[in-house]
Amino acid sequence: MLLFTADGRQYRRPNTDRARMEIRDTRSSSRIASLRRPERAAAAASAYGGSAAPLDAVALAGVPEAELTPKVRQALLTLLAEVDQLRRDLGEARQRIDYLDRLADEDPLIPVANRRAFLREVTRTIGFAQRYGTPASIVYIDVNDLKTINDAYGHAAGDTALLQISRTLVENVRNSDVVARLGGDEFGVLLMQSDRALADTKAQQLSDAVRHHPLIWQGRPVPLNVSYGVHSFTGQDSAGEILDSADRAMYAHKRERTRAGSAA
Repeated sequence: MLLFTADGRQYRRPNTDRARMEIRDTRSSSRIASLRRPERAAAAASAYGGSAAPLDAVALAGVPEAELTPKVRQALLTLLAEVDQLRRDLGEARQRIDYLDRLADEDPLIPVANRRAFLREVTRTIGFAQRYGTPASIVYIDVNDLKTINDAYGHAAGDTALLQISRTLVENVRNSDVVARLGGDEFGVLLMQSDRALADTKAQQLSDAVRHHPLIWQGRPVPLNVSYGVHSFTGQDSAGEILDSADRAMYAHKRERTRAGSAA
């Protein structure tokens, strides 16, 4: 049976009580040993009650209570405290990684995906479409006259307009769809399992929803309008090509709106 001394060395219990114990140094070069924090481990060991540790804590180390000396007990308590501290550190590290992942994928201004995350989701959807033959679509959205809002009411009003539009988009799509800010005043909506007809209908619904919810700024309504372009795919194109096609469709729609406005 292996036991531990208070300074971290290890010895093997002899078969007879009269045999001399042979002690050998077992300093670990493992990663866990390099992560030990003696001062924190000592504080955690005190939480166990010093040398009077609960029997189950010591039993977890595989050492019967009857064979424990005070020094061995203290060494085990320190080791158990270090393991407990490492578990807490690991949990904190995982939380930090999750937080950094969110930062990497989320737009810095509004709580939707950024362009990087959107392109990744489009790429995944392309693979799904190639495998199952299921169509998907992108709605490329541009906010009309955002510069006018910034000039008339200030950039805070423009930022609030972007936030309101993003909320409107999120509230009017399914949980399986993805809304992202692609940059500046442009948004992208990835519609899962949607062919061109469904995507055209949804794009018009989104445009109407934005128009029917003007921004209320300092007690005054500020109209909001968007132009959009739709591109459907089944897995033949790359994510960049799909996004470019939707972008061109959006500019074509914007030109049509401008000509219609001029004619009126």
